[in-house]
Amino acid sequence: MKSSLSEQTGSTLLEALIAMCILTVGLLGLAQVFTFGLRQSAAAGATMVAREKAREAIESVHTARDTKVITWAQIRNVNQGGIFANAALTLHMAGPDNMVNTADDCTAVSLPSCPSILESIVLPGPDGKVGTSDDVRQPLDTFTRQILIEDVAGMPALRRITVTINYRVGQLRPPPFVLVTYISSYS
Repeated sequence: MKSSLSEQTGSTLLEALIAMCILTVGLLGLAQVFTFGLRQSAAAGATMVAREKAREAIESVHTARDTKVITWAQIRNVNQGGIFANAALTLHMAGPDNMVNTADDCTAVSLPSCPSILESIVLPGPDGKVGTSDDVRQPLDTFTRQILIEDVAGMPALRRITVTINYRVGQLRPPPFVLVTYISSYS
């Protein structure tokens, strides 16, 4: 029984290099998916807060209209003769009118008698329970909110409200959260 070297099978150096390149590309893709997932999970809580702050702004406008706190003519931005700020503002507590992004919000500029109160969320303390003495208040100083109110062409009793929340999570700047709805002059 004679064995010859030409009959032996195995992989060549070139095949091994190709396999290593394919494996490297696959591992780099997997690492990218992993980092994307970590970023998304880090921003998930802030995204939920942004969604709720946008919803809260919309609800305050609808409530003010329904309870006649403001008139239909006041449901506009300041540059159109209304009461809502034109620019994106840091989230401050609502003033006496109970509507956010208006001139009477609790900022040192708008109401000297009202201290500048940033909106905040309450997080559980070391005991893991909300509503106890060790709770932690986290100010929402990395969030801004803009309320844009536009007339709907050909429909004087209808306006479009766009609430845009921009925020930051550490060094990350997730895309802004935008909520669009319509409001009519009828309750």
